[in-house]
Amino acid sequence: MRRTILITGASSGLGQGMARLYAAKGHRLALCARRAERLDALKAELESTHRDVTVVVKPLDVTDYAAVFRVFAAFDHELGGVDRVIVNAGLGKGASVGTGYFAANKQTAETNVIGALAQCEAAMEIFRAAGAGHLVVVSSVSARRGCRGAMTTYAASKAFVASLAEGIRSDLVGSPLPIKVTTVFPGYIESEMTARAARTPFQVDSATGCRALVEAIEREPAAATVPSWPWKPLGLALRVLPLRAVRKIM
Repeated sequence: MRRTILITGASSGLGQGMARLYAAKGHRLALCARRAERLDALKAELESTHRDVTVVVKPLDVTDYAAVFRVFAAFDHELGGVDRVIVNAGLGKGASVGTGYFAANKQTAETNVIGALAQCEAAMEIFRAAGAGHLVVVSSVSARRGCRGAMTTYAASKAFVASLAEGIRSDLVGSPLPIKVTTVFPGYIESEMTARAARTPFQVDSATGCRALVEAIEREPAAATVPSWPWKPLGLALRVLPLRAVRKIM
């Protein structure tokens, strides 16, 4: 059993939903995000609802790359080890490339690409030192193909993290270290991010989506699409459909 779980981007959305579910399962939690006041409120809620749960929170902006290593190491020391890291923190700002919103696209790329790389580096340092662990990287079904408009940079960034996770997994093939790497590809799940999206076809509510995420993560597969219906077959279709059809879905 992965007893101690570190979740980034835990102050809202999927991170918050997963934290609630893992607290209910009795896991010890290391939670971090930019919005410290929301983390404190979540900690109070979880400790009130689950009397025996251990919840440690720390503010973290994943674009402060040095801070990522400090915070992860502090969690590891304070909790006597971290068994699973869920790289969940992400940003969905952006607009069509070349329309004057470079700053927003750049912020999304820095958060979702370099921020994710820093998290994976920090997590793998902990796991290599401990000799075990489970790295979970939250990508997106949008990573399957290039997307239009506000999704262009976001989808590209999620394709990067999916490839990064696969590369880490490949690097571990033949290693004696029992370190697992899982990439999850969520479809549209209700959250602050999807609330700002123009289109969210086949969206499921937060409770359903987070439950599917946690169930998939617990199986520790190399990759999982959640919810599996309709996103698993759609994800496969997205790889081969012409862009005109992809535009209608994503």
